[in-house]
Amino acid sequence: MMVVTNSTTPPPPSALLLHLNNRNLHTSNSITTTSLNPKQQCKYELNSSITESKGRIRRIGRTWALQNNNPTAVESQSLSSSSLNGVNSAANVVRKFYAGINGRDLSSVEGLIADNCVYEDLVFPRPFVGRKAILDFFKGFMDSISADLQFAIDEISEEDTKAVGVTWHLEWKGKPFPFSKGCSFYQLEVMNGQRQIIYGRDVVEPFIKPGEMALVAIRGVTWLLQKFPQLADRL
Repeated sequence: MMVVTNSTTPPPPSALLLHLNNRNLHTSNSITTTSLNPKQQCKYELNSSITESKGRIRRIGRTWALQNNNPTAVESQSLSSSSLNGVNSAANVVRKFYAGINGRDLSSVEGLIADNCVYEDLVFPRPFVGRKAILDFFKGFMDSISADLQFAIDEISEEDTKAVGVTWHLEWKGKPFPFSKGCSFYQLEVMNGQRQIIYGRDVVEPFIKPGEMALVAIRGVTWLLQKFPQLADRL
């Protein structure tokens, strides 16, 4: 049985919770946990857990800060340590890359690509090597495709400072374009104080989808390699 420490009637739950919240849920001189009935005790313990969790230290990007107990704490999930130092985050570099392509602005894209960058679009038989070759490729894309066809980013990874994954699709005047889903992977490094793309790979949704026939083809190739191991030298 719960015991009331004084002769007065315990306060109603709403008044009790207001009192506890105003005192940051610390036990007061007039009310102790032994003066609470089971329902009040449950609410007290729940709110105590919430208050304690608010005082915990958590990691935000690469910066450690106190959420509430430190008035000078840094609270910025969107800023990594690199962006705080004046260098764009990897994700922001990739966003600028897509914005430049959408805006048909090669000059804004040029500085985002490293001199020795390697770019693979798996629609093409060979990768594009070097900034000039990559810019020439995108110039051809811009010259041949209407500006009404735009890249739209679906998801982009934010945490890594050297690698970014993106899923995207194309839109025609704001509407999804058929057979245009894709995913891309980028590696980046800081060069002369600027984060640049050193490697990229695009995988685009195929217009012709073979379905289960793709598994049949793979099974056939693996069977040939097992029967004729010397063929592997030609891969």
